[in-house]
Amino acid sequence: MYFNPDHEMFRQTIRRFVEREINPFVEQWEHERCFPGHALFKKLGELGALGVSYPEAYGGAGLDYWYNVVLAEEVGRADCGGVPMAILVHTDMATPALAEFGSDDLRQRFLAPAIRGELIAAVAISEPDAGSDVASIRTRAVRDGDEYVINGSKMWITNGTQADFITLLARTSDEAGFKGMSLIIVPTNTPGFHVSKKLEKLGNHSSDTALLAFDDLRVPIANRIGEEGQGFGLQMQQFQKERLIGSVSAVAGMEKIVAMTINYCRERQTFGKALIENQYIHFRLAELLSEIEALRQLNYHCTRLLIAGHDITKEVSMAKLKAGRLVREVADSCLQFHGGMGYVEEYPLARYFRDSRLLSIGGGADEIMLGIIAKYAGMVGKRR
Repeated sequence: MYFNPDHEMFRQTIRRFVEREINPFVEQWEHERCFPGHALFKKLGELGALGVSYPEAYGGAGLDYWYNVVLAEEVGRADCGGVPMAILVHTDMATPALAEFGSDDLRQRFLAPAIRGELIAAVAISEPDAGSDVASIRTRAVRDGDEYVINGSKMWITNGTQADFITLLARTSDEAGFKGMSLIIVPTNTPGFHVSKKLEKLGNHSSDTALLAFDDLRVPIANRIGEEGQGFGLQMQQFQKERLIGSVSAVAGMEKIVAMTINYCRERQTFGKALIENQYIHFRLAELLSEIEALRQLNYHCTRLLIAGHDITKEVSMAKLKAGRLVREVADSCLQFHGGMGYVEEYPLARYFRDSRLLSIGGGADEIMLGIIAKYAGMVGKRR
């Protein structure tokens, strides 16, 4: 109903890539607290995986967004959360606004090599004092002739230590709140750019996350995406794909963990019978599978709406909220059913338990999603 034979062929290509190029190295990359981004992204670029729905003029395949869904589902099946997150930041979080609203020159210089896997992209919105509250960002980009002079800092930046360019949201006027912001492409080899600190996290260890600083950094005005002052609106559009693709990836990961738990409970004998024969266990797993399938269908509904050009803010906020909460249920229940084996680092459950917790925080916390849903339902305030 959703995927044709070409989609499924692409799925098998990505699945083989995950099995051969990611999973065998997960333990090493988790230990090293980073993965070799440029080497891995170059291979993905050669597969045509980094720009499937982007214009052919810039090296993309010009295909429908269902291919992005397939990519997210398959990398979501990897043995860790960090590397899939890094890939999807590059494809669906840092580059959508550039692809849709960037000038031809910007797309030739940054989008095209990103699609080829020659440049790694990151998106920089959050700051030490402004996370989900995007209106509170302080990083400034002040005009000086035909350049912006940028000062400030950004935090929680995925791909932050390896990125070749940053899609940066900064204030370009003195207007308060959501007004006066612009999206600007910042090459990381520009004088004044610094990786202040690589952050140690609870999970997603293989993904590098950084605190970034901008110290009198100069970029051309031409590096701005869209018109000055439109940055908040463009970023809100970009957020919708970020939230959708995060929910899609989460479904794939949950399915894998539940299947692993079912197999474990079939093999594990207690009190003379397999664990799976305990009614509570197989009822709980059946309940989780039902919840996962419901979320999958909501994700696919969002995808249909997106392709049709509709505003998906309400529906995708629901999907993101549900995904963040459901991964926590899956992680907790499946770890419990594994007993002591679920608690040791040598078994995948402990990593999944840690990695999955981020989804209710990153890309807009649960509370932000609830606020958006309440506004669209007419309960409070005005919709933005």
